Amino acid sequence: MPVNNLRKVATALLLVAVSAQNPVQAMNSPASAGGAQAATNPLLTVSTLPYELPPFDEITNAHFAPAFEAGMAEEQREIAAIANNASPATFDNTIVALERCGQLLNRARAVFFNLTSSNTNPDLEKLRSELAPKLSAHSDSIYLNPALFARVSALHEKRASLGLDPESLRLLDRTYTLFVRAGARLSDNDKVTLRRMNEQLSTLTTQFSQTVLKGVNAAAVVFDKASDLDGLSEQQIAVAAEAARSRKLEGKWVIALLNTTGQPPLSQLKNRASRERIYKASLDRGWGGEFDTTKLIAQIVALRADRAVLLGYPTHAAYVTEDETALTPDAVNKMLAQLAPPAVANAKQEAAAMQALIDAQAKTNGTQAFKLAPWDWDFYAEQVRAAKYAYDESQVRPYFEMNRVLVDGVLFAAHELYGITFKERKDLPVYQEDVRVFELWNADGSPLGLFLVDWYARDNKRGGAWMNSFVEQSRLLGKRPVVVNNLNIPKPPKGQPTLLTFDEVTTAFHEFGHAVHGLFSNVKYPQFSGTSVPRDFVEFPSQYNEMWATEPRVLANYAKHYQTGAAMPGELMDKVLAASKFNQGFATTEYLAAALLDQAWHQLPTGKTPSATDAAAFEANALKQAGVDFAPVPPRYRSTYFSHVFASPIGYSAGYYAYIWSDVLARDTQHWFKAHGGLKRENGDLLRQKVLSQGFSVDSLTIFKDFYGKAPDIGPLLESRGLVTE
Repeated sequence: MPVNNLRKVATALLLVAVSAQNPVQAMNSPASAGGAQAATNPLLTVSTLPYELPPFDEITNAHFAPAFEAGMAEEQREIAAIANNASPATFDNTIVALERCGQLLNRARAVFFNLTSSNTNPDLEKLRSELAPKLSAHSDSIYLNPALFARVSALHEKRASLGLDPESLRLLDRTYTLFVRAGARLSDNDKVTLRRMNEQLSTLTTQFSQTVLKGVNAAAVVFDKASDLDGLSEQQIAVAAEAARSRKLEGKWVIALLNTTGQPPLSQLKNRASRERIYKASLDRGWGGEFDTTKLIAQIVALRADRAVLLGYPTHAAYVTEDETALTPDAVNKMLAQLAPPAVANAKQEAAAMQALIDAQAKTNGTQAFKLAPWDWDFYAEQVRAAKYAYDESQVRPYFEMNRVLVDGVLFAAHELYGITFKERKDLPVYQEDVRVFELWNADGSPLGLFLVDWYARDNKRGGAWMNSFVEQSRLLGKRPVVVNNLNIPKPPKGQPTLLTFDEVTTAFHEFGHAVHGLFSNVKYPQFSGTSVPRDFVEFPSQYNEMWATEPRVLANYAKHYQTGAAMPGELMDKVLAASKFNQGFATTEYLAAALLDQAWHQLPTGKTPSATDAAAFEANALKQAGVDFAPVPPRYRSTYFSHVFASPIGYSAGYYAYIWSDVLARDTQHWFKAHGGLKRENGDLLRQKVLSQGFSVDSLTIFKDFYGKAPDIGPLLESRGLVTE
């Protein structure tokens, strides 16, 4: 999942905060050494590296604080010059001038927040806590500047007579909308209140993200015996032993957790007690103790509700969805309510099949049967899949070696579809030794941008997967994109291959869908660049791109045995493709439970939000009311570690539904490709021209209809997930 690249001066309100511990070598200087001189601070000047790639080998912790200080001061001077210009407001001296300002701050911010996501350290985390309220106040000082808004408003009133081209007219409209939504029309007293709320939210959400990461690291499960990990591969057990050694636990084994409810080893572990320990360690995070987050959640939700009312909205969800393609919480509720019953029904059918297997095995073995629990689901689902499709993960993993997946899968599909070519650049600096850099060119040989690959998990890297930008495309500023994909694949001991699960393969294709959305951007104004689109549209290109992971020609190109190079047998490949709808009741239900939980928190009116002590009861009741309280399938994220919605002032709050909303568009697109001949250059070129190059320079729904030829249809989504409705 990506960080949404919205207007640069609004980024402080949308930071997806993340954290951890181990620094890279170049990041070891303490933040307190902040006396870095401008002449030697690489963040204060535009990088001379290709595509303005940041000079990571020169950047230290000490450079960030002065860069932020200088960047905010410079942008304040630029804003003052625009707001106080004695000349009447024009599109160029006001709107375009706003697009040009803040480049120094934006450069520092892009590097800093990418690193605190993927390669942080204690000094950067300390600085991030200090910066959060300052950046919030800085953003407010721009959007709540009455003289500046007066100029924007004056232009907006006469926009029809300005003779602007369509992208420029949209820029004026969007700029005005951003100011209004940020509180520009509030009274002076209300602006003071809003500033205080924004600063509090930035501080609280930063604390939430830092607490969640500390909590997930602390919740790692320690095993005393290798036999407790029976079922894992030798490589996985070696990774667990290495994780224990890194924690000074020689002779033990550590299973580190991901920031999701479910954990990958659960599909393989034969020892039920081991599965239960891991699952409960994951599920119980944040509910009391040193890393409790319930108090933070209560404060965040209450502040958001109060802030929404101040801005003229009944709830935070109403505030958020107004600027999304959904437009209203009612539209979101209708979509989720349509999907929940068939998803839960399918999940119950899947559970019944697993319970039957448990009972049959107990009868055969003469042991006591037990009721299916959440920590049993993945283990028995894998057995049901093996019986139904005659294969399991252990059979396919040897065919998914990481480099082949990247080069012969992800990048190969992009070459076939869009004609782009690529070359690894080992001469360019990176922020961590495992990061790889690829230069990409268009089919005509013109330069496209840089693609950074950071796929390995680290203790100082947040969980999950995401795309981000170091440099965003803009014709106005003459910039080509530099984007990065982050995954969290466990790194094997030195000398051993990195073999992926099929879910990890699909995730790699997903994130590259975000990457091409940023790389193919061809807009004039920075505000519209790449993935700067509504959250319920931004997941569309990524979810659509997953289809190429199982496209036969692509799969045949990368699915080769890591030892022999032999292609995956055709019959095994057929089984992989046939199993694509397997366990979709579970997958859809756990996702919907999280999305509905998000809406439950954020559709609360002011004065009605629960206290910290009521958080658990509120969560349970919300799931029950939504009809997704099926015990074997808890939400993908429980409230206490739901970083998507509580780890930044806005983030994906009231917007986690975006994945399923976007998936409607993605499955429609998959249907379109199948109807038009599949993996062909002309199809890719059309998608690039009509969708991927547009950014937010055109309304998102208009973009989709122009490509698809009609309004979105939920049918292909239901079919792809095996969900049957009456």
